[in-house]
Amino acid sequence: MSAPLVVTREQILDYRRYVSGLDERRGLNPDTVREAAWVGLQDSVPKAALLSLAARLQEVDADSWTAPELEQVWGPRNTTYVIASSDRAIFTLGRQPLDARSRERATMLANQLHKFLSGRALPYREAGQAIGVHPNALRYAATTGRVLIRWDGSGPPTVWTVPEPELSPYDARKELLRRHLRIYGPGTVESFAAWGGVQSRTARIAFNDLHDELIPVRTPQGDAYLAASDEDELRNSHSAPAPARLLPSGDSYFLLWGDDRDLVVPDVTLRERLWTPRVWPGALLVDGEIVGTWRRTRNTVTVSPWGKLSESRHRAVAAEAEKFPLPTGSESIHVVWEGASATRH
Repeated sequence: MSAPLVVTREQILDYRRYVSGLDERRGLNPDTVREAAWVGLQDSVPKAALLSLAARLQEVDADSWTAPELEQVWGPRNTTYVIASSDRAIFTLGRQPLDARSRERATMLANQLHKFLSGRALPYREAGQAIGVHPNALRYAATTGRVLIRWDGSGPPTVWTVPEPELSPYDARKELLRRHLRIYGPGTVESFAAWGGVQSRTARIAFNDLHDELIPVRTPQGDAYLAASDEDELRNSHSAPAPARLLPSGDSYFLLWGDDRDLVVPDVTLRERLWTPRVWPGALLVDGEIVGTWRRTRNTVTVSPWGKLSESRHRAVAAEAEKFPLPTGSESIHVVWEGASATRH
């Protein structure tokens, strides 16, 4: 095996922003929507998937997350995800458990749900109670690829069944790993397992199955692997970072665990402000670095920088908040600054 490719923190972060479309927004069309959802758009916080789209694409409106090329599933870690419709097998079958007992349970739940619903779409609480299981248990049926949901942030999700995708779980698992490495760059068994919500054994098998497509990489966090097809993009410099982006809770750019967080936010005290024990705030990305957090309550966006921002960057952050594609009616977005910028309005 060849010597590992040695890469820096700056190279990895530049690569991630570039391939994620965070440096420059692209036009809105079915192809760019699917690319923006390449690793799925976590939607467990209301409107998070919509705001992740808006951080990457132009002309996103309040209904863009309902585009025909998108659908909702219980995806990685059994959380709500918006994905490309053509990618359902990857984010469902790709997470299918290896042990027969768990697979049988998922299939049984999907069969019961399909029989009860008989083509209908119903609130998941009603459906779960009708077939004699806790509604949350229906999430396990998602790994069959036969369960779709719709959740707009108000009330319980609606659930219905669809035919099983034709892709095999083996191929879906490999493609799920390809997606992870494409967007995050150098990865490990541990990082893939945490992100995909799969067992370490499952993640290790996926890396072994994809071995011929990978190259070894040495990062500031240690040894990892990269898709060989992404080497040139990781080595080369990319476009300049955007002045500002407001990334929602659970956005793929900082959907990280363990040592992977150290790379993005080196200061441990600041990491604790971003990755909180409960619902994470959004991340304030300025000039390619996460420099604070933000939260939204209806039409009020509260921005909390960790340090001083220049006047131009202050305006850029406010402009990002003010054009959120939310159904606000006649009310405009009101930006409130805390901490280092609390006196600015």
